[in-house]
Amino acid sequence: MIVDLNRYPAMKESGLPGLGIVPQHWEVRRLRTIAEMRVSNVDKHSNDDEEPIRLCNYVDVYRNDRIQNRMAFMSATATRDEINRFKLQPGDVLITKDSETWNDIGVPAFVEDAGPDLICGYHLALLRPISGTIIGEYLFRTLQSGSIAYQFHIEANGVTRYGLSHSAIKSIRLPIPPISEQSVIVRFIDYVDLRIRRYIHAKQKLVKLLEEQKHAVINRIVTRGIDPKVPLKASGLDWLGDVPAHWQVVRSKRIFMPRTELARPNDVQLSATQAYGVIPQDEYERRVGRKIVKISRHLELRRHVEIDDFVISMRSFQGGLERAWAAGCIRSSYVVLRPATTIDVSFFSYLFKSPAYIKALQATANFIRDGQDLNFDNFCAVDLPFPPVEEQSRIADSLKTAIGDIVGMMERTRTEIELLKQYRSRLITDVVTGKVDVRGAEARLPHETQKFEPIDEIDFTDREEATEWLGAEVEEIQEVEA
Repeated sequence: MIVDLNRYPAMKESGLPGLGIVPQHWEVRRLRTIAEMRVSNVDKHSNDDEEPIRLCNYVDVYRNDRIQNRMAFMSATATRDEINRFKLQPGDVLITKDSETWNDIGVPAFVEDAGPDLICGYHLALLRPISGTIIGEYLFRTLQSGSIAYQFHIEANGVTRYGLSHSAIKSIRLPIPPISEQSVIVRFIDYVDLRIRRYIHAKQKLVKLLEEQKHAVINRIVTRGIDPKVPLKASGLDWLGDVPAHWQVVRSKRIFMPRTELARPNDVQLSATQAYGVIPQDEYERRVGRKIVKISRHLELRRHVEIDDFVISMRSFQGGLERAWAAGCIRSSYVVLRPATTIDVSFFSYLFKSPAYIKALQATANFIRDGQDLNFDNFCAVDLPFPPVEEQSRIADSLKTAIGDIVGMMERTRTEIELLKQYRSRLITDVVTGKVDVRGAEARLPHETQKFEPIDEIDFTDREEATEWLGAEVEEIQEVEA
């Protein structure tokens, strides 16, 4: 189907850098002439003299292409005037108006359905299409285009926080085909997008299965060793069960101590990541292909980290402790563990990522319920298996070989997922900017009910993720108070 797409017979210059030519019969119009814009001032606070609402926030838009009434939204309050002005309606389009990174400006989401109490939140702009000029779904797809997003990016002002003025949003210019053609374009993109998403979801499920397989292998070997015939004994620990008879079980603080040194003047900023361990923030940006916010103040309050240290981060209760692959500095709210010289660090890097150990760590406190960070006392509450050092090294080498193929397949699958996302983005851009004519292809499509789901599995529910992705203010406040 896609290979049969042709170009439009007649084209003209759009007059927009980055957009190039558009079909002859299309218009190029400013946003103010095709949609009404409302910038919300409704915050997350609840006041007794206001009415209860559900608030559609920045993260809801950032994470989801489509806003649906059944989604879980934050509870808040608003005045009657705010409700009347910012109540969402089916067909509305929301965009992110402010962010800590310029390329997170102008991210759109389409309001598929909404209840009477669902309100547009702060840091968002609500775009309501003018009837007979543009349909909401086409406006949404057009704003997904890299060529259009470029206009938002160059208009964003700021240094540590970027934002769009009302005038800048209204002045954005978009390619506008006739209404009937907009519907054709939307149906074509929806049809192809659904299939790309299904393929991406299948790949994501494969990654999860491979991750489970990797964890099962690690869990078995770090708690039982390499020799399946070795005599066992009771470890005395519920989370550990039986261990080889010649192993010891030791207190955690015998082989790990907290590193209390503050950041050195030339320390690079590090990120504690579940996927890559503790690495420089620049390297993390390169690996994931996106920018994160780097704090510029109070760096001296951060903690110094050496290679092969371990870091207890805000998300260690989910993914274990992170090994440091570079020296530098980390947030002051994190705990840095210095290993004894008499251990094999690689063995413990596998142990700290095993499901059994993570479960034991979770049982040490009520931090999940109360929002408390893990600390050194939590770490010390979990005793550790301790094979002879030579055996620790053999186990680490064996694990590296045992999970090598699994890790390789996971990396290849993740690469395929990223390529699919890039293909999806390019296809949407080419179609909504008139680089390809989909009218004939759309006419041959079967009719079906579309089901849209997020294609990014990003969890913003905790403070660490909110800080890494959406800003550094929380961290700076913490470090000033420390």
